[in-house]
Amino acid sequence: MSYRFADRMERVHPSAIRELLKFGDDPGITSFGGGYPDPALFPLDELRSVFDEVLQEGNRSALQYTTSIGLPGLRSLIAERMTADGSACGPDDVLVLQGAQQGLDLVARLLINTGDVIVTENPTFLGALIAFNPCRPRYATVDVDEAGMKTEELEAVLRSTPEARFIYVIPDFQNPSGATLSLQRRVRLLELASRYDVLVLEDTPYRELRYAGEQLPTLRSLDTENRVIHLGSFSKTLAPGLRMGWAVAAPGILEKLGLLKLAADTQSSTLNMAVTARFLQRFDLDQHIRGAREVYRAKRDLMLATLDEHFPARVSFTRPDGGLFTWVEFPGEFDSARFMSEQALPHAKVAYVPGATFFPLVERPNFARFSYSGQSDQAMVDGLVRLGHLLHETL
Repeated sequence: MSYRFADRMERVHPSAIRELLKFGDDPGITSFGGGYPDPALFPLDELRSVFDEVLQEGNRSALQYTTSIGLPGLRSLIAERMTADGSACGPDDVLVLQGAQQGLDLVARLLINTGDVIVTENPTFLGALIAFNPCRPRYATVDVDEAGMKTEELEAVLRSTPEARFIYVIPDFQNPSGATLSLQRRVRLLELASRYDVLVLEDTPYRELRYAGEQLPTLRSLDTENRVIHLGSFSKTLAPGLRMGWAVAAPGILEKLGLLKLAADTQSSTLNMAVTARFLQRFDLDQHIRGAREVYRAKRDLMLATLDEHFPARVSFTRPDGGLFTWVEFPGEFDSARFMSEQALPHAKVAYVPGATFFPLVERPNFARFSYSGQSDQAMVDGLVRLGHLLHETL
């Protein structure tokens, strides 16, 4: 029979990241593709003990349905962490999500009609475009440099785009570029959002993974008008398999997001919420994060040093202060996707994420995203050395 899909499926396609994830399980391929945390950092023993506690106390509530907005205890603990980070809030200001990715989907469904405009960084997180595209938006883009979104360009975009509904931004160690939005630009972004009356969607999955420089305030903490929707996640700091994220927003927005979540999945896993809350109560997550920072700082430094030594001088890359990625720029005529399929995979046994699809409007094929978080030190160096030799031959 023939299938008649909804119009929204026209913009739903397999992503470059999804296609590359299969290489993560291939021992013959060194993959710098997915932004996987280092599995050696997962607090396995602590989580095992917490699961045992939650399930052995004769309290079967952890296996039952619960409120769609999340367990009250977990929302209180998230609110405490947000408040400690400068964004004062209470449990009623928090919505527990199935990972921050769900927040991207819910916000788009809440705010976007077909043809409405989302303002994004250029390049921007591919997963966000995947979440936004079924709502059939248009995009307006603002270039990124080492200090994040260029707010002088943002002003011109907002002035010429009255139909813009929200600005999507990753202020800390942006995916894919690794750039951090400067304090001056954070303040300016909020001034412009106020002047042109648009909401701001702040995505912060990497915020706690800073390896250099001073921590900057969240956009939410600088917001005096309740126009910032803040998304946070435990995926990069605790374990992605728990699928625990959250949103903090104005009451009117949070209520509507909660209704959309109820329609989408009823609730996040009661068991995983209970385990996450118990972990936060019993163990020091901040101490765990400090240990992870040391590991990732060393991995970042090793990748950048190896790229400096073994990649051609015509290839440049960012030097992020945190997060999990560096953004590699090849000469203008270079096609990173074609090179990977025809050269890097068969000859160097290396995979990465080609950069073209990170650009919402005009794809630029001479970029690629490399993650330094998921490989052992030796595998990272060996893979980059092989790829470097191949690039020298090609370029």
